[in-house]
Amino acid sequence: MDLALSLLAVMGLALFEIITSVDNAVINADVLRTMSERARKWFLIWGLLFAVFVVRGILPFVIFWLANPGIGPVEALTATFSSDPKVMESIELSRPILLLAGGVFLVFLFLHWLFLEPKNFGLRGEARIQKYGIWFFAIVSVLLAAIVWMSINRDPMLAFGAVVGSTAFFIVHGFKENAAEQEKKLMHGHPMSDFSKILYLEIIDTTFSIDGVIGAFAFTMSVPLILIGNGLGAFVVRELTIHNIEKVKKYRYLKNGAMYSVFFLGAIMLLSGFGMHIPEFISPIVTFAVIGYFFVKSKRELEREAESGAR
Repeated sequence: MDLALSLLAVMGLALFEIITSVDNAVINADVLRTMSERARKWFLIWGLLFAVFVVRGILPFVIFWLANPGIGPVEALTATFSSDPKVMESIELSRPILLLAGGVFLVFLFLHWLFLEPKNFGLRGEARIQKYGIWFFAIVSVLLAAIVWMSINRDPMLAFGAVVGSTAFFIVHGFKENAAEQEKKLMHGHPMSDFSKILYLEIIDTTFSIDGVIGAFAFTMSVPLILIGNGLGAFVVRELTIHNIEKVKKYRYLKNGAMYSVFFLGAIMLLSGFGMHIPEFISPIVTFAVIGYFFVKSKRELEREAESGAR
């Protein structure tokens, strides 16, 4: 792989991991304020190692390995750099299935946010769409049926990949809903030991990391590059949790940037899964452009508020 393309992929992966983990960082910061100093230090040191090396390290490797059952674990890790015909053939056969599953997951994630989740409205039409939130379930059901119909004649395994992506979305969504309920209880004084809080934070960190790990395959199929990019992103998120989360929260449209990035990456994965050739540099460039737009929009909003307050 070209060095410049690899660096671009790592930068895109790190930015995507950071921006999709802002909500996670906010929850972490809120819960950490209720913990003892010793427990906070333990979580920020050992929790970081777990987040980077276990969750974001093992998860992409496991996904890639499961998608390539014909190769061994070591071959799955080094597949991008392998010249073994058996490995290359396995990757080519499984690539569309993995991409289609990831694409369905990400598009469903975006549509759920667009139709049902509370948000700062960053684009015209978002408020109107949210009034019809009940249509989310109908839309994703019809969309899944259409994707399965289009893929089943090509390869039944493609259709299975789409169903796996849908299943993964609803399982992860269920865990997130439970995490939100637990956070409400915790913030309203529900008693919980520091150990339980650490365990809770690790569980929601794992849940939130799935979005970034699945989206990572839109950037590259190279597991080592995913490990590097996601690891860098996870480290930055922990730094934000400790030092700058209140400042980050002021940029109200960053979540919008994250979700529109999720949509575009999901669309890229779906198109690639159906055989359309999309150059690898497109994913990081689109991510930089979308997040950059909403960052600038957030910054201008802050400047307008500062000017209004000064009058």
